[in-house]
Amino acid sequence: MAVKTHTWITLWFVLSAPVIFWDVGYCFMRPRSMLGGDLHWIWKPYEIYQNIDYVYGVKALEAGDGFTNAQSLLNVIETLMSLAYVYLAHVSGWSPAPLIGFAAASMTLSKTVLYWAQEYYCGFCAIGHNAWSDLIVYWILPNGLWIVVPSLIVARLGKDIAASLHVAERNAIKTASGKLQ
Repeated sequence: MAVKTHTWITLWFVLSAPVIFWDVGYCFMRPRSMLGGDLHWIWKPYEIYQNIDYVYGVKALEAGDGFTNAQSLLNVIETLMSLAYVYLAHVSGWSPAPLIGFAAASMTLSKTVLYWAQEYYCGFCAIGHNAWSDLIVYWILPNGLWIVVPSLIVARLGKDIAASLHVAERNAIKTASGKLQ
């Protein structure tokens, strides 16, 4: 049975990978990647973002807050998994590939919800200083994408996996009933 693929899922996984690795680079290279660092030119847009979200800024770095790099490490794992899904589904044609994509998208979704929940439970300690207009443009909309799209991927691949399991179950029942006769 051929692996059922969805172009939009593949595009998300492939196009988001460089964005994620760029973000990981910023996080792992702090303070060199930050404003004033010798490598800041690579991450120039973070000049704004490090002041919008203190998790990415000087405060977290100076406080030794490990969350930024911990979530970046998970970004690496989930992105490698999503790229593995693309390879396994489109190149190898490995039938369990959707499970890898489902797990990768679930990780992204869970981590992003955790990121948002952390803000809520700490009283918006890293983003509460922003004006609503800045918060919407620089934090809610961009970070919201990492909730919406992975949710849609989890739903789509979850349906595909459930359908495959249903077909396998029916085939197993047919085979078993044929052997009983």
